[in-house]
Amino acid sequence: MAKTTKKKDTGEKKSSGKYLVIVESPAKAKTIKKILGDDYQIKASVGHIRDLPAKVLGVDVKNNFEPVYEIMPGKDKVVKELSEAAKEADNIYLAPDPDREGEAIAWHIQSILDKPKESIYRIEFNEITKTAILDAVKNPRAIDMNKVNAQQTRRILDRLVGYKISPILWQKVGKGLSAGRVQSVAVRLICDREKEIEAFVPKEYWTIGAELAKPKSTNSFVAELTKFNGEKIEINNEEEATKVVNTVNDAEFKVAKVTNRESKRNPQAPFITSTIQREASTRLGYSVKKTMQIAQKLYEGIDMGSSGPVGLITYMRTDSTRISDEAKDSAKEYIVGHYGKNYYPETPRVYIKKSKNTQDAHEAIRPTYIDKSPESIKQYLSSEQYRLYKLIWERFVASQMESASVKTISAEIEAENYTFRASSSKIVFDGFLIVYDDREEDEKSKAIPELTKGDVLKLKKIDPKQHFTQPPPRFSEATLVKTLEEVGVGRPSTYAPTIATIQDRGYVIKEEKTLAPTALGKTVNELLVKHFPNIVDASFTADMETKLDDIAENAVVWQQIIGNFYGPFAEVLKKAKEEMEKVSILTEHNCTNCGKPMALKSSRWGSQFLGCSGYPECKTTMPLTKDQKPVPEDKPSDEICEKCSSPMVIKYGPYGEYLACTNDSCKTRKKLIKKTGVNCPQENCAGEIVQKKSRYGKIFYGCSKYPDCTFALWNEPTGDKCPECGSMLVTKVSKAGNKIACSSKECKYQQAVENSSQS
Repeated sequence: MAKTTKKKDTGEKKSSGKYLVIVESPAKAKTIKKILGDDYQIKASVGHIRDLPAKVLGVDVKNNFEPVYEIMPGKDKVVKELSEAAKEADNIYLAPDPDREGEAIAWHIQSILDKPKESIYRIEFNEITKTAILDAVKNPRAIDMNKVNAQQTRRILDRLVGYKISPILWQKVGKGLSAGRVQSVAVRLICDREKEIEAFVPKEYWTIGAELAKPKSTNSFVAELTKFNGEKIEINNEEEATKVVNTVNDAEFKVAKVTNRESKRNPQAPFITSTIQREASTRLGYSVKKTMQIAQKLYEGIDMGSSGPVGLITYMRTDSTRISDEAKDSAKEYIVGHYGKNYYPETPRVYIKKSKNTQDAHEAIRPTYIDKSPESIKQYLSSEQYRLYKLIWERFVASQMESASVKTISAEIEAENYTFRASSSKIVFDGFLIVYDDREEDEKSKAIPELTKGDVLKLKKIDPKQHFTQPPPRFSEATLVKTLEEVGVGRPSTYAPTIATIQDRGYVIKEEKTLAPTALGKTVNELLVKHFPNIVDASFTADMETKLDDIAENAVVWQQIIGNFYGPFAEVLKKAKEEMEKVSILTEHNCTNCGKPMALKSSRWGSQFLGCSGYPECKTTMPLTKDQKPVPEDKPSDEICEKCSSPMVIKYGPYGEYLACTNDSCKTRKKLIKKTGVNCPQENCAGEIVQKKSRYGKIFYGCSKYPDCTFALWNEPTGDKCPECGSMLVTKVSKAGNKIACSSKECKYQQAVENSSQS
């Protein structure tokens, strides 16, 4: 007989359970609970609760593509909790995210609840504020089955493509491989770019700069050679460059033309998903995945001390630049109050996004409370949260401000028959730039002196430089997102998962923040291009996105869209099974046992390793690093084991290099600390600066005596002190070239590093 115990009264006030609100995440639940109060019980589904089965197709292709759903593994407890809470509630409000995925989650929750549909409502909100939440509860609606069907169609299409093509890849290439509508297009874009780079032939060219000054001035400026006899000039080799230098070296440099022009520089639109991912990558160095993780927390709510959890930004998966009238009014009030009337435009700004498949269902990404400036709430935010929130807040405020006025001065200077050109820009009115300076470094050019037509200038130096044309750059995560958006492939909600998937599958690796295809990625891509051309065709995939939009608008029947796709797809599948050749990806590495080439292979879990091409006669294998290179052999180190005093060696594991004791009976392991050789500058600290990694994987430099000493830097210290303030100097790496700079935020000292390689 089961033993029952009476529950102890904790004195905690129980919710009446009159109304039940179901959201996706526990963090969001906490924020909403604070707004709605005790009459509302808030529960979280923790994402999806039902999906197509994991081990079978789950789509009845003979019965109008009817999907079969089941409770996801590990979600039984959540479903039970939601069902029990629903029994006690009069009305149930389903409040997953305000997009198609959220609509589908709401429908799945409704389907498992044993309640009349009349008592279950759908509510949505673009921001977690009191006004938005209360307005949503006052205006509930039925679940939009058109949106649900659009999401279902996407899921079924993805399942058909993945489950039908992947087994062919397992048979012809290796176990654990996969294909997908969006991921395969992304891999093709990366592979096509790599082919362009490999086929690129550099072309030599030269530039010639003249360092000039007014006769009685010590301030010089540089003018670049642009024309010969009034026509654009191209200098292709050293011989041509030398001829120009010899001609102008003794020539008179005379100002032929001076042009003054004033122009407006307009602010950019507030962020959407793709632009926040790009800007966070460029400015903050964040990956697409990391950006979305931080934004999710800012949206769901940050604990603000006595104020409780507060949602700080609007919904972060959006392709719309639209903002509400309320947000416009708040922005105007803030801008006029903090910067003055002249910083607000005559009419409010409206941004219209003209891209493929823009849904415009939500607002742009903006702060929910404009008065919560980044500095005013910094104490409640982590470093990463603060930096991203600051970016969002500043971009939004700037987007509503007056344009900047820029005065551009350009001068054409003649020497013999050659024309040199110099220009500089000066900000006459800073406008939005006072909040968000989005100028590139080369736009902040050194000012040229006031020049007049006929002025004769003195030549201080003539500087010919050799260059070579560069191949197109590899995609970074940010530029890949931009390209996917431009060609109409994917959605704001799919960019980050797609980029994560193609790396997890081993099709692409990161090399110095750029995406490079692996041998496996190239091989799979070539097979898909040959045998499934539509699946990896960007325009075909973009057209399917448009059809999903049509389903959401109730313009077409979803089964018809799948049927039109599946008929030709089934024919191509049948042909591919018969005609796709079995491939072995041989590498430059040879077997240590028999000397035959090692082949790239995939495990049943999708991870890659090297196996001897002489298998099954030779069964030698080699593990691979994340960069698809053979795991290096153990290396000696200077470290001594703290437990048994045996030497320690450097080994390579799943998370990179680490130190391990050489004594077989001692299992001691520890992190490999990369030393900089620089002592900690803090007074009375005997530590040294070592390389570390943040919890998000970003490298920084901190004191070895942490937590006793918390000194830290984002850039590697040089060991030298700043000649101006005495702080530590660091090396900063950028696209414009490396430089030595002062680590103090108050000090502006910096100097270029000679012969720094550009990334």
